[in-house]
Amino acid sequence: MSLNFTIAGRRIGADAAPFVIAEMSGNHNQSLDRALAIVDAAADAGAHAIKLQTYTADTITMPGAHRIQDGGSLWNGMELHQLYQQAYTPWDWHAPIFERARARGIIAFSSPFDETAVDFLESLDVPAYKIASFENEHFPLIRKVVQTGKPIIMSTGVIGREGLDESVACLRSLGAREFVLLKCTSTYPALPLNTNLRTIPDMAARYACQVGLSDHTMGIGVAVAAVAMGATVIEKHFTLRRADGGVDSAFSIEPAELAALVAESERAWQAMGSVGDH
Repeated sequence: MSLNFTIAGRRIGADAAPFVIAEMSGNHNQSLDRALAIVDAAADAGAHAIKLQTYTADTITMPGAHRIQDGGSLWNGMELHQLYQQAYTPWDWHAPIFERARARGIIAFSSPFDETAVDFLESLDVPAYKIASFENEHFPLIRKVVQTGKPIIMSTGVIGREGLDESVACLRSLGAREFVLLKCTSTYPALPLNTNLRTIPDMAARYACQVGLSDHTMGIGVAVAAVAMGATVIEKHFTLRRADGGVDSAFSIEPAELAALVAESERAWQAMGSVGDH
């Protein structure tokens, strides 16, 4: 059984160079012009896709509901509603961002955080969906996404093995066949020491599917190493300049780093080759 499939005509699988996704997240800093410039920079760097996140602060939480208490987090002490107000991408920006991506020959899709976001993204005819780590046990959302018939990329942060067993079983029971799981450490930034790339081949064998990496470490070394462990998809947060600030900027890569990631991940994939002459 082949595990390969395509997203907007681009092949995803072990027989293709890694699919590199530039995650815009909140790095637009609430400027549509900057968001469009990020699309241009990702295309210039050779990324295969640009990804958004589709929610509003009010569809994902409520004022006063939760304050981040994590000394290792960039957002320690911040109220979640406040964070999401800063980070969200206005829904009326999605169409011009996707239009710019099409004009630049780069695939654009998004992570919906509730069912209304799926309906909205379907109206824009997105070619695939990403299930974020914090939604990978949100079964009504997973059902809604599977019903679109589009390929699915699902991050596996903040979930244990039993929970992931259940989420993958849910995907398959609903008829999903074209999906990739992304190994993910949901700390921001993440450290190489807690990234555990050896989990990638274990997940691939356990779930009989493609596995990639959603990487929150600094630089590109961890992501390139993941290719040697079998990763077929690499996702990295992307910004124009870290010095510009923003909610995700500290662990995002810049254009020159993204270009290096695209080139070096493909070299790593080519170097894997096959068992043959020494």
